Amino acid sequence: MSENEKLSKAAEEEIVQAPGKPAKVEKAEKAKKDKPKEKKPGFFARIAKWFREMKSELKKVQWPTAKQTINNVVIVIVCVIVVGVCIWIFDAIAGGIVDALLNLFGKG
Repeated sequence: MSENEKLSKAAEEEIVQAPGKPAKVEKAEKAKKDKPKEKKPGFFARIAKWFREMKSELKKVQWPTAKQTINNVVIVIVCVIVVGVCIWIFDAIAGGIVDALLNLFGKG
């Protein structure tokens, strides 16, 4: 682009520019108006796309082996039993303390 074309284009932009608005804002607004609106895909097209993406992500998952799964299940069951026994012991102790206090004060 020659220097004269640049100057004439700059002069046109100054003329088109609304008072009080910077040239950059004016250019941004013009670019928004010139851009064609992109049409949003339909409902079923979006659902189909979601399922395709989900399938591709599930292919990337490293699934555990049967041995690892059994090991993890055993660990969870043992932990549940240990925590259950701890809660049962705490409940028995707390209940005994409450009964002892009630008997001490003659309310039980």
